Amino acid sequence: MKEGSMPRARNKEDLIKASKDQYDKLTNFINSLSEKELTTKFDFSDDPKKTERHWGRDKNLRDIYIHLYEWHQLLLNWVKVNEDGEEKPFIPEPYSWKTYGDMNCEFWEKHQKTSLEDAKKMFEKSHAEVLKLAEKYTNDQLFSRGVYAWVNTDLGSYFVSVMPSHYDWAVKKLKAHRENCEK
Repeated sequence: MKEGSMPRARNKEDLIKASKDQYDKLTNFINSLSEKELTTKFDFSDDPKKTERHWGRDKNLRDIYIHLYEWHQLLLNWVKVNEDGEEKPFIPEPYSWKTYGDMNCEFWEKHQKTSLEDAKKMFEKSHAEVLKLAEKYTNDQLFSRGVYAWVNTDLGSYFVSVMPSHYDWAVKKLKAHRENCEK
């Protein structure tokens, strides 16, 4: 395992703990950002290793909050419609796992007029909603395969993806931004 990487949650207790811990780590890191770091536009174009689309997409902290918020919404909406009996994929049409980068860009475009303050509130609220949703399931409902016909793997893996893993992604991106600001 890479240094600083976290083990993937494989049960409800670990999922809840990892989600809270990574949320706290992200929040604490954000709170440690200087005024310069908060106001300097993200720019990773000088790093040949940062070729994934998101490195060019997100320009500021608001964009990070919005990305996390929108992925929370994907999970919340997906679980609700499927539990209500309407089978829908996690990634909504016309997107797929092959084209979700386009969906992420659409999220980004949709929120260019959203303020940082509103984005932060939206993220905090949706984090609490996803955590509350995770709490309602048993360990077996979250981490056993085949419990729900509409889930390809196990439901818990989706919660891991939208909370602790995504929060870890955000911290890494913000750390890279901090390093750029220090150059």
